[in-house]
Amino acid sequence: MNELDALIEEKTGLTIEQAMRIDKVNLYKKLGEETFWKLSKTFYTKVFNDEEEPWFKNIFKNRSMEEAIENQAEFFMQRMGGPAYFTKRKGHPALMGRHMNFNMAEKAAERWLFHMKASIAETPEIDEDSASRMMDYFTHTAYFLSIGVSKQQGMKRGE
Repeated sequence: MNELDALIEEKTGLTIEQAMRIDKVNLYKKLGEETFWKLSKTFYTKVFNDEEEPWFKNIFKNRSMEEAIENQAEFFMQRMGGPAYFTKRKGHPALMGRHMNFNMAEKAAERWLFHMKASIAETPEIDEDSASRMMDYFTHTAYFLSIGVSKQQGMKRGE
């Protein structure tokens, strides 16, 4: 286990094996493309209307809701067994690099997960097993980005 995965496991209680259960089932085939569009639209509607924690929606102020939905839905479809729409349009996902200019503090990861968990719950096409796999993956990835981007930003500042 590498250092980053160990830190993530310490924070979340999830092993890398648990997080990567997402690869044991083709969720794109199981859930269908429309489900990913619906999930991303529900998620970003919550984010862009977040009045409870307005600092969180400010993370996305430099992009339109439509662009955010498209990027997320296409990435999710590609990551979960579907066509490489994201890569064809934007290039390699390179998650850490694409998130370097965002506030990736731990509280941002937690707020992202808060909205995603609610969005999954409001998407009835996502069954319990798929939801569990997705949330484990999303939790691991949120902390991967939070910890990884913070470390990279610290290195750039010479910390």
